[in-house]
Amino acid sequence: MVNGVRAPFERFTQQGATGQPAATSADLGFPVTQGTSFASQFAAVYLNFDAVRAEERAGRLAPFLPDGADPKFGWDGLGRMSAGAIQPYGIEVADAQNAVVTLMFQAGDRRQLLSVPVFHDGQDGRFVVSGRPGILPAPTRAALPALAGPDRDEAAEQELRTPMANFFKAYAASDTASLQQYAADGVTLEGFGGAFTFVELKELVVPLPAAATREVTATVVWGVPTGAAPSAQPTGDPGEMSGKLEQSYVLTVVEQGGKWFVRSIGGAGRSVG
Repeated sequence: MVNGVRAPFERFTQQGATGQPAATSADLGFPVTQGTSFASQFAAVYLNFDAVRAEERAGRLAPFLPDGADPKFGWDGLGRMSAGAIQPYGIEVADAQNAVVTLMFQAGDRRQLLSVPVFHDGQDGRFVVSGRPGILPAPTRAALPALAGPDRDEAAEQELRTPMANFFKAYAASDTASLQQYAADGVTLEGFGGAFTFVELKELVVPLPAAATREVTATVVWGVPTGAAPSAQPTGDPGEMSGKLEQSYVLTVVEQGGKWFVRSIGGAGRSVG
């Protein structure tokens, strides 16, 4: 680990006027965004190897390595490894030229970290891997405490179940005319355009207290296409929709003239624990 100022990656979401991550004194002049992109691209090559494609990997590694470096960069040319889902995790900046970029990746059923030492020569976009990377175990998953359910309005749940099921059926098909029957005044709703089919409304939770505007949580089962080419458009034939996928949504519904209408729909928050 480089001795220096640690720059947690969370702050990279702070955007400056140009839309780029805002610079801070913790950067010490090191181009954090560019250096992290360089390390991420390197990791995508470094973490994937197979003995039958050793020369190909060496060729792809070459642009990242210093002159005279071992083309296999520490690998003996045997065995195989496959990794993906490579994402920035953190960075430790030593000075304007040196930093260690840490990336998260997944290999098989394991989440792991890769630390990559990177050198910047002061010219825009010019980097090189300056030492052997190190694979580390990723932090274990958080323990999720139990969550008490809300007090439920069972009468409203019964009243809303049929309209909500009909809404999600229209939402799956992007049936514009039907969707607008369930849309609140001034709201335009769009759907999946047939990418999924509606199978069932598995659960509907309407919390108390009763009110004219409610936030409800719906668990929906969608039919998922199986066996079709990625570019193929499903026809809605149930035979093409043999897979099933449960999803949860939160909807804001309003009562107007004795009927319920959807004002908004989004992904639900925490629902397990």
